[in-house]
Amino acid sequence: MLTLLFDGIAYGMLLFVLAVGLAVTLGLMNFVNLAHGAFAMAGGYLVVVLMQRWDWPFLACLPAAFAATAVLGGALERSLYRPMYVRPHLDQVLFSIGLTFMAVAAVDWSMGSTVQMVQLPEFLRGRSEFFGGALGVGHYRLFIIVACVALTLGLQAILMRTRFGARLRAAVDDPRVARGLGIPVDRIFLATFAAGSGLAGLGGAMGAEVLGMDPTFPLKFMVYFLIVVAVGGTSSITGPLVAALLLGIADVFGKYYVPELGAFIVYVVMIAILLYRPHGLFAREAGR
Repeated sequence: MLTLLFDGIAYGMLLFVLAVGLAVTLGLMNFVNLAHGAFAMAGGYLVVVLMQRWDWPFLACLPAAFAATAVLGGALERSLYRPMYVRPHLDQVLFSIGLTFMAVAAVDWSMGSTVQMVQLPEFLRGRSEFFGGALGVGHYRLFIIVACVALTLGLQAILMRTRFGARLRAAVDDPRVARGLGIPVDRIFLATFAAGSGLAGLGGAMGAEVLGMDPTFPLKFMVYFLIVVAVGGTSSITGPLVAALLLGIADVFGKYYVPELGAFIVYVVMIAILLYRPHGLFAREAGR
């Protein structure tokens, strides 16, 4: 039981890192970016290439994945995404889904359709037993939890206690007034979109060993990203974090105790929460 709970928390933390960038772009920028999973896939495949072909150490690949996908996201925001901000949400959905399928096809052509796995360093392999074997702690899952907790605290501090966070909230609430006050709204949105893309790439890099990496990755996990955002709400970091933990634990327990239902338990949890909180656990009225 304790081992399942630990694995569920680790899986939930990983889902949070993968989905928090979508929560940022959807909640703070009011942009529906269903190509978010493609940035996660880019980060995962970058780790695969750096480790398998250039012999980079795993820990050095993680910041590289964040930086590379952040740069890619910033470039795409400048060239493709920015004109879509004023378009209806349906146009944004169709546009980003089209980008997703283009990314899937490009990766399938360049990397092949086989699942790519990452070889972890020795100190992240293995498992330790506690309480007479009642709790089995996977070293890599413990690393995921610690890294995600640090990342969550850092994001919360940036959004709530820095000048950038205050400027971002002002730009979201009323871009025209924010521009009148001298806030560089376009640059704020560029940095926010780049950071969201970088977080997706970091999540894909961290999840490559746990989830596997293949060209259909954005399509397989798109629903999970959307569930985390829908259940948690998009007004804070806390909502997606709690939602990801609940869904991760439900998924692990459901697949262990009721394997014939598979991931259906996740949808049951989602429906139950949304019936009680239709706008998510920590929702507020959209500001933009």
